[in-house]
Amino acid sequence: MTDASTSVKIVVAEDDVDDRLLIEDAFTESKVDADVHFVEDGQELLDFLHRRGRWEALNGEPYPGLILLDLNMPRMDGREALKQIKTDQDLRSIPVVIFSTSRSEEDIAASYTAGANSFISKPVTFEGLLDIVRGLKLYWGDITQLPPSSGG
Repeated sequence: MTDASTSVKIVVAEDDVDDRLLIEDAFTESKVDADVHFVEDGQELLDFLHRRGRWEALNGEPYPGLILLDLNMPRMDGREALKQIKTDQDLRSIPVVIFSTSRSEEDIAASYTAGANSFISKPVTFEGLLDIVRGLKLYWGDITQLPPSSGG
């Protein structure tokens, strides 16, 4: 996430339009160099990852380096999407960060058990969101070595 040659592709699964706009603004304001894509639910996330439907044009493109996944979404929620990602041979190595309003110990434990790499509760302020985006950039972009991206 530090420069164009190492820009990380991130997919954000978030059903709330306002939250998507705030997340996009936070990435822009934080000057995080990332190729961020948004999907609206778990089913669309899996379509994006498997290059189905409107995402077919991405065939051969590398998988995202990071997934930000909301838990409570329509059609397919984040819990089911996480299970499918982490049991899929081609997708399981993609780090998944749960990004949810939930603070439930049950949701946190279940997310880690299902293979989530991190669990972050959504902040209530934009400044808090900026701090999280900066933290994501620092940890997942600068400190951590992400798995090599293979084509999807």
